[in-house]
Amino acid sequence: MTTLSGKTLFITGASRGIGLAIAERAARDGANVAIAAKSDVPNPKLPGTIHTAAEAVNAAGGRGLALKCDIREEDEVRAAVAATVDAFGGIDILVNNASAIWLRGALDTPMKRFDLMQQVNARGTFLCAQACLPHLLQAANPHILTLAPPPSLDPKWWTPHTGYTLAKMGMSFVTLGLAGEFGPQGVAVNALWPRTLIATDALNMIPGVDGGNGRAPAIVADAAHAVLTRSAAGFSGRFLVDEDVLREAGVEDFSGYAVDPSKPLYPDLFLD
Repeated sequence: MTTLSGKTLFITGASRGIGLAIAERAARDGANVAIAAKSDVPNPKLPGTIHTAAEAVNAAGGRGLALKCDIREEDEVRAAVAATVDAFGGIDILVNNASAIWLRGALDTPMKRFDLMQQVNARGTFLCAQACLPHLLQAANPHILTLAPPPSLDPKWWTPHTGYTLAKMGMSFVTLGLAGEFGPQGVAVNALWPRTLIATDALNMIPGVDGGNGRAPAIVADAAHAVLTRSAAGFSGRFLVDEDVLREAGVEDFSGYAVDPSKPLYPDLFLD
């Protein structure tokens, strides 16, 4: 399978950034895309809402469905999944993209921020999978793809920001567990992580980070597309890196993804 034509994707946090890029790439194939995110009205700091994302999906050739959904709220997630099934007849793919970030040490991490990261990242990934799995198990080539790094117990990734690393690795460990449980039932459960920084609006809000040292979200979207068009059978429990996925698909030149080719690329967190 080389296309997502006619497939239905449920993507969390897809109003902007990597989630939106994945949505638009799927839409170019003619996919149905449920945009599940909190951004219902424009934010002066962060452009993009569920409505502009759904319009972008339609413009790219897909069918977009805007769903206001806070993935911390179980009722909202189940309602969004039900609305997706009502609109498109099922769900073929879940992309767990929504994530909260706070790159500070323990004494500079308010518990409210700590709780937000655990609820959105690890718990939200688990909840969305739980809500989508009854439909995925009935799909022809079901995938769960989570934007999470390879699991690591190296203290260098935990020491600077224990709260964020715990939340992000939580997504990785949820992937590991669900792959073991549902991989044998034919659901491809995998994770994808970028080799370099990805220049998103959220990244640009982190002090001292320059998106010019990163790549455009399109590289993650193209890698996700390569993963999601693979046969799900026997393809589970992998912690994939965007560059490696694209190399395997025959891409050799990544220069077009660079935001500013004159600047060095910075590696993303959690990758050696």
